[in-house]
Order: sequence, then C-alpha cells, then structure tokens
Amino acid sequence: MTLTISLSSMLRFSASKLTTMASRRAARIASSSCSFSTTPTQSQKPKAVFLNASRLDYDDKLDWSGLQRICDLRLNPSDAVRDKDAMIELVRDADIVITKEMIVPSDYFDEFPPTVRLLCEAGTGFNNLPVTQARVRNIPVCNVPTYSTEAVAHMAITYLMNFSVSMFQQQEMLLNDDRANFLGPFTLPLSEINGKTIALVGGAGRIGTKVAQIALALGMHVKISSRKGSLPPNHVLHGHHRVECTSDVDSILQVADYVSLHTPLNDQTRGTFGRKQIQQMKPTAFLINTSRGAVCNEDELIECMEEGIIQGAGLDVTTTEPPSPDSKLWGLKNVYLSPHTGWRRLETRQRLVDMTVDNIQSFVDAKSESDIINVVN
Repeated sequence: MTLTISLSSMLRFSASKLTTMASRRAARIASSSCSFSTTPTQSQKPKAVFLNASRLDYDDKLDWSGLQRICDLRLNPSDAVRDKDAMIELVRDADIVITKEMIVPSDYFDEFPPTVRLLCEAGTGFNNLPVTQARVRNIPVCNVPTYSTEAVAHMAITYLMNFSVSMFQQQEMLLNDDRANFLGPFTLPLSEINGKTIALVGGAGRIGTKVAQIALALGMHVKISSRKGSLPPNHVLHGHHRVECTSDVDSILQVADYVSLHTPLNDQTRGTFGRKQIQQMKPTAFLINTSRGAVCNEDELIECMEEGIIQGAGLDVTTTEPPSPDSKLWGLKNVYLSPHTGWRRLETRQRLVDMTVDNIQSFVDAKSESDIINVVN
C-alpha cells in the first residue's frame, strides 16, 4: 500500500475503525466496572518495575520521587531486556510494568503473572507492546502522547536550519582540515528559509502543527497532507493564508524545499514513503524524518540517496535503532543521522517521567477503568 491510497477508502476505514474502537471500549468498561481494582490491597502501594530504566535515565539525572511516592518502584538498570527468563523474573509480583521503546514479545507477555494490572509505555508510540493481548486479559495499556511535542518539532527545525546553510558539510570540511571557505570563495550552497516551502506529511497532529507554527514564524509557506484533506475549523492553523492542507501527498512533495514526515507508524503507513514519493521531490529538496523510521521504505530511501535524487536527508529515526552495523546509512555522504535525539533532552525526559506519574496516579485512584487516562487499548 502507498501513501496515495484514496481519500474515500481511508475515510471509510477510519470511520469504521473509530466506531469499532468506541464500541469495544464502551463494552469493556461496562464489563469491568464491577470487578475493576488497582491493587490487591488498596492500602498498599502498587509494585511497579521499569524494565529498561536506563533507556530513559542514561545519565542518572532524572528525579523519580514522584513515582516513588505512589509506587514501590524498581528501576532495572538496562537499556533493553531481551532474555525471556530475565523479563519474567523482573515482572514477578509486579502490579505495573513500565517500558521505554522496548519490545515485549507476545510469548513473553503470555507468561506475565496475574498480578500485572497495568502496562505503561513511557513514550508516545506503543507498537512495541502487545496491546491486543493485554486487552484480552483486561489489562489497560497507557502511553504519554504529549511529552515531546516541542522537542521533536525543534529537532525537525534544527535539521532544516542546518541544511539551509550547509552546516553539516562545513563541519565535515573543518574536521578534514579543509578551511577553504574561510580563505576564498564559499563553495557550499546557502539559502534563506523565509519564502521557502515545507511539506508536512501527516502533519495535522500535535508535532506537525508545532513544526508548522515555527516554520510560519520563520516566514515559510506550509503544505500539510491529511487524510481528510482539510484542517478542522478548530485547528489552530485553520484559515491561515500561508497554510494549505490537502489529501494529495504528491502535490505537496513536488513544490516543497523541505519535506518533514509526521505520520504515526501503523499497518497503513509502514514502508509507504519510498522511491515513488522521493522521486516527486525537487532535486534540491531535503527530507527530514523525526516520526518513526519504519514509515520509510529504507531500502528504497538508500537507493535514492545513492543516486542523488534529492539533496539530502536528515534522519532522527531509522527502521531499526540503531541501524545494523552493515547498513549503508552509516556511510552515505548526503544522509545525516542522529540517535533518536528528539526526546532525549533532559527537560523532555523529566516531563515524561512526571506524566507517567499522572498516568499511574489515575490508575491508583480509579474506581473504574474509565477513570484511567491515556489508555490506548
């Protein structure tokens, strides 16, 4: 499936999906309202384990006191737990399991003890968790959808501004002891940002909207692709004279100086930005991805960058993180990588911890599942 899927079919799918999700959520809340409980003994703190706390607190600078106040908290000093027996041992007797971008395989989850009553993803994306299986066991799954809106938007704009003045190439020259641009005619392309066009693919959501607002402040023109083809009347950018929204992705790729991806990763978007889309872009354009690496067809992206179809690409996310040791991404001269830096700023990570506290506090205080915030299943 490609990003050119028809608007009518996507709307039918979305409407059907939303109706089904609403019905299922209403049914499960009704069925669980009488039996819902948060902890075996309400007077005790729930036991919580953060399976890969070092993924978030890699510098030991985060304040965990909020979680420690409401939970008997165990922080496992690991970036990821991959061994099945180790994971099962860590969650033994736990009421709450917290993860950060760590895959919990379905067969591992099958052996989680009956004490587990809540899964918390310390992040926005939750495709790493077995949400459907959790629902079968009547276990809510929570995420934190808004903690990094500004930070990720700033990351996209950081790439854009560096591209506009060839900053990456200039630093590479200096590291190679090449000072030609200080001594003679400047040899790298430079361009103003104001008056240029940025295309935001799937950019009507929180992060895309923040990128658009910054771009507008810089004097840019903004093109947004959306399944609906228009912004709702209550959208902050609705009616702005320098903002256009369309369902025709190709039309905005063709005119953009910068293309920034903001689509969520799901079965409909996986691998859908590839050669066909890149070939629609200007040869002088730049691609920026701060959403999810797997929305790109990475093999086709690499081929296009090897062929020089566009000027460059800035990737804060890749299909696997990090890319495999033999990935060609590491060595491409026109591809610039960062290690999913968008969420890693200290303030952003602390906000994530604090908002995870909010999720768990709502769980602890809940009389029924409908009282829990940010449930995704």
